[in-house]
Amino acid sequence: MGKTIAVANQKGGVGKTTTAINLAASLAANDLQVLLLDADPQGNSTTGLGVAKDGGRPTLYDALLAGVPLTEITVKLDFDGLDLAPADRNLVGANLELADFPQREFQLRKSVDAIRDKYDYILIDCPPALDLLTLNALVAADSVLIPIQCEFFALEGISQLLDTVDRIRTSFGHQLQIEGVLLTMYDDRTVLTRQVAQDLKAFFGDDVFHTVIPRSVRLAEAPSYGKPILTYDVRSKGAESYIKLAKEILAHDQTTRNHAQSPR
Repeated sequence: MGKTIAVANQKGGVGKTTTAINLAASLAANDLQVLLLDADPQGNSTTGLGVAKDGGRPTLYDALLAGVPLTEITVKLDFDGLDLAPADRNLVGANLELADFPQREFQLRKSVDAIRDKYDYILIDCPPALDLLTLNALVAADSVLIPIQCEFFALEGISQLLDTVDRIRTSFGHQLQIEGVLLTMYDDRTVLTRQVAQDLKAFFGDDVFHTVIPRSVRLAEAPSYGKPILTYDVRSKGAESYIKLAKEILAHDQTTRNHAQSPR
């Protein structure tokens, strides 16, 4: 059964979509089957993977609001092993329309549960807000990966996200885990970056990934070509970093499985 990871931070501009796209591609590059769900009404993961938002294709909106199976909205990409459940501007209205649904927080989970066996990993690119779409993503996920930009206000608002995680655990009996905190736009030449990284490690401890994502022009350019960094420039530092992140996650999951299977 596949593992579902929500990539979330209500603060915009922290590399959330960049991480969702490139981690998904890096996991797929390890001969795994990966699905990226674009749950952000801006649809940046959709365009960033070269899929046009033409209005004639069913999207995540149809899965959430009309119960269309994810298998019917999924797009096969040129990148081997990587599929996309796209988003378009209709998703903007989902927060209001879902409000009247019974068990409104579980709509995405029901869709994801139906296709978990088809994929090794399912990644969800969340909106930059703690809204009903993000809540659906967190309830559907096994864990949440939190990208944080190394800047002065890095910790601002994170406590609100952590409070939401705690509420999900208590209110829904859902043991949502912290997959890890990912330092993005990292530039170790600056004192500020090093200080922020130190503060984040002091606050989050072992939840901070060893891998960091550097500031990279090539990472910023790749989405405009509709490609993950592994296709756009596999030799770049950005590509190298996301490959390392995927391997770090895979190694941790293997350790967790081994521990769970070992005799008590």
